Amino acid sequence: MPTDAPAAGSPGSTGSTASTGDSGTTAATDVIHDIGYRHYDGPRLGRGYARRSLFTQSLRAAYGLGRSAKSKVPPALLFGIMCLVALILVAVAIGTGMDELPLEYTDYAIYLQPVIFLFIAAQAPVSVSRDLRFRTVPLYFSRPVERLDYVSAKYAAMASALFVLTATPLLILYVGALLAKLDFTDQTKGFAQGLVSAALLSLLFAGIGLAIAALTPRRGFGVAAVIAAFTVPFGAVSALQGIAWEQDNLGAIGWFALFSPIGLIDNVQSTFLGATPATASPEPVDPSTAAGTAALLVALALAAGCFLFLLRRYRKAGL
Repeated sequence: MPTDAPAAGSPGSTGSTASTGDSGTTAATDVIHDIGYRHYDGPRLGRGYARRSLFTQSLRAAYGLGRSAKSKVPPALLFGIMCLVALILVAVAIGTGMDELPLEYTDYAIYLQPVIFLFIAAQAPVSVSRDLRFRTVPLYFSRPVERLDYVSAKYAAMASALFVLTATPLLILYVGALLAKLDFTDQTKGFAQGLVSAALLSLLFAGIGLAIAALTPRRGFGVAAVIAAFTVPFGAVSALQGIAWEQDNLGAIGWFALFSPIGLIDNVQSTFLGATPATASPEPVDPSTAAGTAALLVALALAAGCFLFLLRRYRKAGL
């Protein structure tokens, strides 16, 4: 608790006086008072605690938790759509007595990519743009938090939020398949492959979304830029793949997919997870092993590049 401040000139204060001239009156200037605030002598929780707290709060914010009711609606709606489609597929499989699910686990995120694009476009600016707009980044770095802590916590939180968005429907499909008494071995294998694909997609999309959103403190610009970064390459690649198909140049279709984020994921899971290509236009064409390997390397390099870019971006933003 603060104590009563001593008057100027008393033992608890230091300062100087200045004359006002002919009036003979004086006024105190540059007075320092000891108001009795006590120093904190308790334990310091350190960088690890700060990093975990930043991760937890960023993950909660991605789904609107701890924010206003209006902020909860978009992520809850998108998450509900992802889960609702899975429930419908399960209901169809059970109701019609199918011997397999209508959609493969690895194809689920591919077909629902617009929902994923909207989620990352809406939530990536929330994670990083607000700190830039309100200039709170230097406050983070004035604590025991370093740039690596900040970027890694934000990246991990966004990747985790995307993984929850993409893996939860797969869990619904898996549970529904078991309730429908589909083959346990096939369903478990497919579910595991779907989780691997969802993890890679979450890692890649989180990096791209955060890197683009960190370029501007304006949330609206960030949302538009993230949507464009995912949709424009997909449209252009689909057109090029269609041209390659018409010219009977099927080998080029897999290589064109390297220029689209969702195409990278499709190539990787088609090559290494036994999935059927879902983005090749107009019909599925298996990529070559070289194209699939290149897609994996490009996806990992792109995710790492986005992380390094964020570190460089916040070297300047933290000043």
